[in-house]
Amino acid sequence: MLGGVAAVIAIVFFVTAHEAGHFLAAKAVGMKATQFFFGFGPKIWSIQRGETEYGFKWFPLGGYVRIIGMNPLEEVAPGDMGRTYREKKFWEKSVVVLAGVGTNFLIAFVLFYGIILAVGVPGDPTLEVGLVVEESPAEQAGLQEGDVILAIDSQVVTDWDDLTVGLGSEGPGPSSVTVDRDGELITLEVDLVESELIAGAGFLGVAPTVERVDVGPITAIGLAGQLVWGGIADTFGALFQMVRPSSLAQYFGVFLGDTDVPNDIRPISPIGIVAIGSQVESAASLLGILAYVNVFLATINLLPLFPLDGGHFAVALYEKLTRREADISKLAPVAAAVIGLFLFLGFVAIILDLTDPISL
Repeated sequence: MLGGVAAVIAIVFFVTAHEAGHFLAAKAVGMKATQFFFGFGPKIWSIQRGETEYGFKWFPLGGYVRIIGMNPLEEVAPGDMGRTYREKKFWEKSVVVLAGVGTNFLIAFVLFYGIILAVGVPGDPTLEVGLVVEESPAEQAGLQEGDVILAIDSQVVTDWDDLTVGLGSEGPGPSSVTVDRDGELITLEVDLVESELIAGAGFLGVAPTVERVDVGPITAIGLAGQLVWGGIADTFGALFQMVRPSSLAQYFGVFLGDTDVPNDIRPISPIGIVAIGSQVESAASLLGILAYVNVFLATINLLPLFPLDGGHFAVALYEKLTRREADISKLAPVAAAVIGLFLFLGFVAIILDLTDPISL
């Protein structure tokens, strides 16, 4: 429960931080920002402070900062001339549109860095059983978490690789596993099934306990950077899976009541993130999930598709290189398609998270 509450607070903070990046950057280069809102749709509450209105709207699917002149069709009051987005230099526009994704990447990096320093990194797997798969040969034979595996049949094992090799040579069928259980040697009879990953190998159904290894603050910098980079690659992979025709067809089925969508192509809304947060058992796991949420937000917004942040940067770069103003009539259909796609995925995610809550 506390993890779910923490996830709610964190999501609001991350979206707000993203928009604050845009807002503060705009202020720094002299642009006028008239609105700073969390959410979309009808207004819940707002307050005016100086030239900016701050507030919340009903649909918590993101946030926005309204900067004068960012919409090419917007009419600008004479008093605001000189403070519009469209009048600023390329580098100033770039700083403003990329400040949001930069903020989310920075938050992700800081979270990963803190987790690595606090709990270390995974070391080599040990022969101590850390997990017994339900209804597996191991569970049926009576293996327990904390057992230390010493042999598979007559083959003595000294590390996890030895166990993998032993299961490969044993293959499916009757065998035995010798374990050390609290200092007592126990031999358990087990009926191995065929592995789904390695043809002809036996499957036992256990996972090892993995020791944590402490690292120094300098090493942690590189490791945190690798996690951010890996999160970017994972986001692109997940997005590719979601926009395939077969995946989109399944999403349309959700509106007809077919909510049997595989987890590897399932979009997740803030509701799902909160549900996941309520299930995690450690603060480090929750912070890791929230770090990946930031990477996801930043990576999606970095796509060169108008009206995403990356799309605004692409337009500014085009205008810089060609010295011509972009044709908004050509950008409007792109913007409509992008908004439509993400609204569609967002509604699919909400329906799935409400009707078929995701579980770890």
